[in-house]
Amino acid sequence: MSRPAVQLYTVRDHVRNRVGFIDALDRIAAMGYGGVQLSAVGAMDLPSPDVDSREAGALMRDRGLACVATHRPWERLRDHLADEIAFHQHLECTYVAIGGMPREYEQLGAEGYRTFLRDSGPVIARLRDAGLRFGFHNHDREFRRAAPGGSTTLFDVLIDEGGADFHLEIDVYWAWHAGVDPAVLLRRCAGRVPVIHLKDKAVGTGGPEIAAIGEGNLPWDRIFEAVVAGGVEWCAVEQDTCPRDPFDCLASSLRFLQGRLR
Repeated sequence: MSRPAVQLYTVRDHVRNRVGFIDALDRIAAMGYGGVQLSAVGAMDLPSPDVDSREAGALMRDRGLACVATHRPWERLRDHLADEIAFHQHLECTYVAIGGMPREYEQLGAEGYRTFLRDSGPVIARLRDAGLRFGFHNHDREFRRAAPGGSTTLFDVLIDEGGADFHLEIDVYWAWHAGVDPAVLLRRCAGRVPVIHLKDKAVGTGGPEIAAIGEGNLPWDRIFEAVVAGGVEWCAVEQDTCPRDPFDCLASSLRFLQGRLR
């Protein structure tokens, strides 16, 4: 069964301090969401967080919210892994993802991606030994060709060469924006996608716009079938930009998802 969650990046302007963080959790729980992903939560920023990981974990649990995933800087995982493992244990969160390919690897194209796979291997192994999974979140740039004139994309490199422990936090909007059918992609990566990101794509007078779920043109029936077939555990609603109050967008998205996720 896949459940809806909220990627807190959607409400990043509201979670810059402890009061805003607690208010956001209260509102998200009251809507009926079952979990949140911690990303861009200013209240938890180092070196002097307003809310530390122990308190954040307790605040979520008190409201019946699971911490379904995080986005953490690659540098923190590489250089402070023991602290990061403890951070996730306090949250009772078993899934740590990075928000994209680090710049030093991205700029080298396919070979940079392969180098990242090698460099991340020891980190992923230590996370696995601690009961944590590692994931990679895509945008559209990962679907560029790995070589001019070739058919393989950079994301293909991650899928085909990353191995079973290299999980993929597929963002269906960015795949669709890149011209890739997210339903096909989810089926191809079945078993390696515990969490996905959902947002819709509306076409307005100024070009493509990120929209609440059900207010755009993504093929949701096919996507939800692939979610079930692929064993996705959580569908995290994320809007990078919102045309209206983000909490209203989250409520609208949840109304669309209810009865469709199963």
